[in-house]
Amino acid sequence: MELQYDKDSKERIPYEHYLQLFQNADPLEMSQRSGIPYDSEKQVFTLKLMGVTYDIKYPEYLVTHREEEVIRYYPLETAVNARILVLRYLVEGCKSFSTGRFLTYRETPWGNVYLKQFQGRCLMRLAFGFGNKQELFSRAMEKIDAEKLAHGDIAYEFEFINGYRLQMILWAGDDEFPPSSQILFSDNFPNAFQAEDMAVVGDITITMIKALSQ
Repeated sequence: MELQYDKDSKERIPYEHYLQLFQNADPLEMSQRSGIPYDSEKQVFTLKLMGVTYDIKYPEYLVTHREEEVIRYYPLETAVNARILVLRYLVEGCKSFSTGRFLTYRETPWGNVYLKQFQGRCLMRLAFGFGNKQELFSRAMEKIDAEKLAHGDIAYEFEFINGYRLQMILWAGDDEFPPSSQILFSDNFPNAFQAEDMAVVGDITITMIKALSQ
């Protein structure tokens, strides 16, 4: 697949940078550190992102979803931000375990600095996209086998990637108050992702939910 982006795209330079790091790295070391399985014979990483299993060919970074997947939206094949995030995880990230606690974005390192951007980019987008369309939100969550929670007006928990989990909570709006939302991150997220990465996680997730709700 030839990835499409404008020549002056702000995503071009980081994508090409991390692609080069990925291609020059030892795949076995990346696998051991990140916890993403690697088949040396096939030269393929196998990674699960939001319920979809992908095969990632090394060193080309050719990404394909498994044939049995029927979700019909595969951001890791087409979305530049998702591809950069996974490249960064393979090159720099690590497998780690949550204690079971969840953090608000503000509670993560540097989260307070980027909170305003996160609120606009993720929380408001989620709230106004699904706060009063909760049946569509539920439809999308069921497609990725998310676990329903007893929070807010509607809430779900799901794995984003490799033991890193999200909770998404919605409250419907009314005549007095607009809809609102909260996104919580499992407390191992800061071990592998920076605050800016976590905003991208929210971005990718909401885009996928919108696609799956149709």
